[in-house]
Amino acid sequence: MRDTIDVRYRQEVASGERFEFGKNWQSFLEVLDEQRLVEAESSLRRLLRVESLNGRSFLDIGSGSGLFSLAALRLGARRVHSFDYDPQSVACGLELRRRYHPDSASWMVEQGNVLDGNYLASLGKFDVIYSWGVLHHTGDLWRALANVVPLVDEGGLLAVAIYNDQGFRSRIWKGIKRTYNHLPGFLRGPFTLAIMVPYEGWGVLSATAQLHPMSYIRRWTHYHSGRGMSRWHDLIDWIGGYPFEVAKPEECFRFYRDRGFCLEDLTTKGGSCGNNQYLFRRAAQR
Repeated sequence: MRDTIDVRYRQEVASGERFEFGKNWQSFLEVLDEQRLVEAESSLRRLLRVESLNGRSFLDIGSGSGLFSLAALRLGARRVHSFDYDPQSVACGLELRRRYHPDSASWMVEQGNVLDGNYLASLGKFDVIYSWGVLHHTGDLWRALANVVPLVDEGGLLAVAIYNDQGFRSRIWKGIKRTYNHLPGFLRGPFTLAIMVPYEGWGVLSATAQLHPMSYIRRWTHYHSGRGMSRWHDLIDWIGGYPFEVAKPEECFRFYRDRGFCLEDLTTKGGSCGNNQYLFRRAAQR
């Protein structure tokens, strides 16, 4: 199966239909430190509304850098299973396991596809399913959202983050992301700057007008996404992240409500770009 995924993945990258998320995350691992790990743990506790994951199984769908799989282990998860479609993201997870849990039998890292029902059926059920900012990059958002349903155990938690639907603005961003991935590699840096300079310029002007120019600089030198991430890597992920789909909060709520889930918490972007965060609980069968 892995060889088949690799071939498909490389074809999509070569044709400009997929961003190399894993390449970005491999660079992120160079700046990963204890402070970022602590922030990731705090983020996971807030999202799941728990203090620990003691005794729980945790599935990380689209594990990316592997940061939140590691955070789940540090919060006491008894079993963590991480998978990603991108082979370089899988390599990131394996590297973090080598650094922090080289002898652990509790953390499995492998390549897999959330659109592959047969693969998902082999995983079993989990107490906590985590997929932050991933399913809208599969190329088939609603199928991906449906595929995770059987993985959640009765009474289990499902935490997902999906890009907010902004209508016309979302369509513009989709065009920007697709353009980025169709450009030759040497043009992607200048293209990113051309897109972001107006936004960053406004930040500089705003901070200067308020007589706090250092506040803008601290956005880079002391970046806190609340999730332990890096401002530059988040920016590249945003500009290049393709495939790209979006959904309205009410659409996601109704989708999972109709499949036996209760919404426990929701954090929206209030009409702006970015991820709406959802925490669902699967109802226990009577």
